[in-house]
Amino acid sequence: MPTAHPADQPFDRLQALPRTVWLPSLVTSIGSPGRRLDDTAAWLAALGCGELPPADADFGDPAASAPLRTAVGELGLPALARATPALAEQVLRTLLWHLDRIVGLQPGRSRDEAIATVAEEFRGRWQLQTQGLDEDLALLQGLGDFAHLRWDQLQGHLRSRPWQAARRAADWLRQLPELAELIRQLGRSERDARLPPAPAPPPPRGSAQPVPLRAVQTLLPDAPGEIVGVRFSAQPERMLASEAVMLKHPVLKKLWRARHAEARLLSWDTTAVLTDWRPDPRAAGRQADAPPRPEALSRGPVMVCLDTSGSMRGAPENIAKAVTLAALRLAHEQQRGCLLIAFGGPQELVERELGQGADGLAALMALMGQGFDGGTDIQTPIERALERVHEARWSRADLLIVSDGEFGCVPHTLARLDEARARFGLRVQGVLVGDRETMGLLEVCDHIHWVRDWRRYADAAEGGDGRGYSPVHSKSLTALYFPNALSSRAARHRPT
Repeated sequence: MPTAHPADQPFDRLQALPRTVWLPSLVTSIGSPGRRLDDTAAWLAALGCGELPPADADFGDPAASAPLRTAVGELGLPALARATPALAEQVLRTLLWHLDRIVGLQPGRSRDEAIATVAEEFRGRWQLQTQGLDEDLALLQGLGDFAHLRWDQLQGHLRSRPWQAARRAADWLRQLPELAELIRQLGRSERDARLPPAPAPPPPRGSAQPVPLRAVQTLLPDAPGEIVGVRFSAQPERMLASEAVMLKHPVLKKLWRARHAEARLLSWDTTAVLTDWRPDPRAAGRQADAPPRPEALSRGPVMVCLDTSGSMRGAPENIAKAVTLAALRLAHEQQRGCLLIAFGGPQELVERELGQGADGLAALMALMGQGFDGGTDIQTPIERALERVHEARWSRADLLIVSDGEFGCVPHTLARLDEARARFGLRVQGVLVGDRETMGLLEVCDHIHWVRDWRRYADAAEGGDGRGYSPVHSKSLTALYFPNALSSRAARHRPT
């Protein structure tokens, strides 16, 4: 490493430090500039790892730094600052600012009294700052890597109304572990040994059922076949060699003619066996040859179609936001692609990719602050999802539809869904936030997860009492009471 010019020392060490700590590390009145810069780097490294800095990193003033270092440890700030650079920098900035106040409190107070005062002020300020901060940071770190955020930006997010909605969604998600598990299994990038093998595709339409057969053998004597012995015959082509040599003898050839006339030639005896396969009604049935059963796949990209229509306002909206939060957590935790397609009425479509960093957080905040209103147009989001499935990145993705089911789908879109299922293995899962399955949901989804107690997730201002009472015993009311009203596609779901 090249040595800096003497005129640049010790300020060349600023290059390795974040810009936000330059000013406090330069103007603080304790210690020397070189020592402060070295210890500032040591504090940032330790706090970033969730550890308390070593005691010798005292900025050149052990007596003043020791009480503040003790307060940092007792408040648990290193654990909060782990993987959160903005918080580590803010801890260090406030610590250096309080150390600089020691000189200002003198000579009205002794040095020991001034140190005790600034240590108490530091402790009181951070006790107020850290109330509920651990839960917020745990949730934030589960959503992505936000090292780029400054402390003021981080505080702005944590105090915003969308973030409060995200916190409520995290609370609701803890009460819906089956939804988180459903999202975790979506996609088709890895084999999941916990899942049963995928069902084999049905036989082609019009193919005949194989009929059991049995073998029937018929013996055909004197027919060309296996040699079983020697007998008398009048067939020269089967005579033994001892008979054939008589034809060349001047006297024995007369004997040969006599034997031939009397059918007394020694000849090979042969028998043929004819095997005939005939239907056997008493035999056990034989399975038709089928293609190998595909492996059960999971843990791949996920596309979430979120219904943001007016009928989803209230408790369904809260559940929908919880599903989105689970999807974003999954995208960050397992490095999986996650695409959000929020739909309402005609021409009301918002497509966001839930990834890491600022884009993923911005997408989450936009949805959490969004009000659900308008009509329902399912055609456009499904068509858009099918377009993305044809892209290489999303070809192994599954589609999750979160809705109350108040929609329908035209035959053309259903045909395109079937084509994607056959070509890419696309699976469509539905989360029903309502009291009954509708024809649109039954025709589109392969499986429907019913959140029966969805009313319990309504806010108190919306009449929610937390009991989650459901007035119906089954989501399949149409299938139970009006089975003839179901189309052939919708009838594949069993009433539950």
